[in-house]
Amino acid sequence: MVAFTAFIEQTALGWYFIIAFALMWVWRKWRLAQTQLRTTYYELERAIYRQRSNAWVTSMVLLIEFALVIFGFQRVIAPTLRSYATEETQLVQPEDGIYVTEAPSFQSAAQISDEDVILNPTDPANAIQITPTLTPTPVGTILPNMPDPIGCDTDQAKLRIPANGMVVFEPLEVIGQAYVDDFAFYKFELNGKSTFDQFAPLAEYSQPSQAETSLGQFVPSQYEPGQYQFRLNVFDLTGTARATCMVTIVISLPIPTPTPLTVQ
Repeated sequence: MVAFTAFIEQTALGWYFIIAFALMWVWRKWRLAQTQLRTTYYELERAIYRQRSNAWVTSMVLLIEFALVIFGFQRVIAPTLRSYATEETQLVQPEDGIYVTEAPSFQSAAQISDEDVILNPTDPANAIQITPTLTPTPVGTILPNMPDPIGCDTDQAKLRIPANGMVVFEPLEVIGQAYVDDFAFYKFELNGKSTFDQFAPLAEYSQPSQAETSLGQFVPSQYEPGQYQFRLNVFDLTGTARATCMVTIVISLPIPTPTPLTVQ
């Protein structure tokens, strides 16, 4: 169901074009049947043209209903499925961009006895080695030589997470800013292999954010691994995108968990 809904959502624009073309063709056939119905004087022919006209009207109604079904998948069912998947996934809320593991501090009052310690200075194995301090661990791996971000130079549309060139594979908390004058909503979009190299909508939010905060969530496991463009669009009340921030990310497979060896 999720894969079918994603397919309908990603190809909705093409379906709309097909339905519009079919409606124009059916409408032309209906007009032709109406013209023939008005110009004939034989009751048998009038009955035939009247039946054809009704059939074309039924076809137009069915096409409109099909368009409404596609719209429902795109605007209702797909966002609902994404919200369910997001709620079932527990995420770690990052407060900043760097995580540091604290090293235990040395207590000056601790007493260390060296009575039972025997060291042979000539044996390198007995040499005391200094343990290096742990270095800060970034939120995600940032790949070099990626395309520059587009439109992220204002505070109206800004992304800190995901960062440009970031490798993602777990559910991700999107952090940044999104606001404009006459704000209406902002939207996440994705462009890459799984979206047929077109920008596909991911989620919409109606709450502006003038300070850097959590804007929403992104679950990369629903898409094939590869390079993608992740875009934040901020719209005003007229439905115009007033601010945009687009970064390049890389979706990868989850890192495998090491399997402990069992000693027989």
